[in-house]
Amino acid sequence: MNSQNQQTNEEIKVYSAPQSNSQVEPEQKTLTLEDMLLLGIQTQASDVHITSNYKPTLRINGNLQALKYRDLYPDEVFNFAKQILASKKDINFDDFYQADTTYVVNGRRFRINVFKQSGTYSIAARVISESIPQLEVLGLPPIVKDFAKFPNGLVLLTGPTGSGKSTTIASLINLVNITESKHVITLEDPIEYIFPKGQSLIEQREYQSDFDTWPNGLKAILRQDPNIVLLGEMRDSDTIESAIRIAETGHLVFATLHTNSAAQSIDRIVDIFPGEKQDQIKVQLASVLQAIVSQKLVRTIQGSRKLATEILIANSAVRNTVRESKGYQLDNIIQTSNDLGMQSLEKSLVNLVKQGHITIDTAKSNANRPADIDSLLNRV
Repeated sequence: MNSQNQQTNEEIKVYSAPQSNSQVEPEQKTLTLEDMLLLGIQTQASDVHITSNYKPTLRINGNLQALKYRDLYPDEVFNFAKQILASKKDINFDDFYQADTTYVVNGRRFRINVFKQSGTYSIAARVISESIPQLEVLGLPPIVKDFAKFPNGLVLLTGPTGSGKSTTIASLINLVNITESKHVITLEDPIEYIFPKGQSLIEQREYQSDFDTWPNGLKAILRQDPNIVLLGEMRDSDTIESAIRIAETGHLVFATLHTNSAAQSIDRIVDIFPGEKQDQIKVQLASVLQAIVSQKLVRTIQGSRKLATEILIANSAVRNTVRESKGYQLDNIIQTSNDLGMQSLEKSLVNLVKQGHITIDTAKSNANRPADIDSLLNRV
C-alpha cells in the first residue's frame, strides 16, 4: 500500500492501493496487518499501535497520530495477534497475557509486543531501521566510538523507552563487526537488528527460541568463547549479577537499562540487590564499569527529533564514587571532566539550543537539572 504521507495533527489519511492514488472512504477499504505496518514505514513512524475499538495509530516524531479509518473490531485485532504469533507454538490464547516477538513485512522487521487490555488484544509494533546507522548519523559524540575498543568491562546504554538505546548499541556492535575480528554473542528478547557478515563472528540468540531462561543463557555464554556479549536488557538481579561476572572474566559486555542518568543507573543496579549484598556489588561494579551513555530523543523546532546525551567514562574518581556509595558526586565529576570526553545532559541540550534545533523551554523540560540550562547558556 502507498501513502502520500499527507497528515494533520490528528489523522493520517488512508489511501488506496498503488494503481490508484485517490483517497477512499474508510468503509470502502479494509486495512490488513501488512497495510498498517507498511504505512508505519512509509510515514517514518517509530511505532504502530493496533488496539481494539480504536483507530490504528502511528507515533511520528514522538507524537501519536490516528489513521483516518474506522475503529478496529476486537475480532480483527485478535486475528492480527494470531497472525503475528503463529510461529510461537507454545502460545495458548486461553491463558494469554503478553508476548514479545519480531515480524517481517516485505523484508522489513518489526519488534512487536502483543498484549491483552480490558479483555481485548492490542499490538505495539516498533519499526526497526532497514540498516544499522553509523554512530555519527545518530548524533552521538565522537568519544562513543572508543567504547567499542574497550578490551573488557561493562558499557551501559540507558534512557527511557523509545530513546534509541537499541539502535545505539547495535551501531556500536556493528562498528566492531566491520573493523575487528571478534566473537560476539547477543542475548535478545526479541532479536531486533540483524547484523551483516563482517570481520567478526556474530551469533544472535533469542529468548524462548534459542535459549529457555535468562540464567541458563547467561551461564552458557562463558562456555561459548565470546569476546563481546550484548544483553538486550539488564532486567533483574540475576541478569545484572551475570553481566558483572561476565565482565569480570575478561569480556566486554554491552547492556541497556531504563534509567535517565548515570547516577540513577548506578543506584538502580545497587538497589535491586538485598542490603547485605550491596557492598559487594558496589565493589564489583566499580571494577568493571567502563562507560554509561544516557540518551533522550528531543523534539526540535522543525518537528523532528534530535539525540541529547549524557556521557560518563569510568576514571578513578568515578570508580571511587561508585565503591564508596557517593553517587551524588557523579554529576559534578561529569561536569568537570569535559576534557576526558564526559558530557552532561544539560551541556548536550544547550548545544542543541545554540545550533537552533530546540528552544530553551524544551531544553529545560528535558534536563535532569533545569537550573543549569541558563548558566550554561550564559557562559562564553
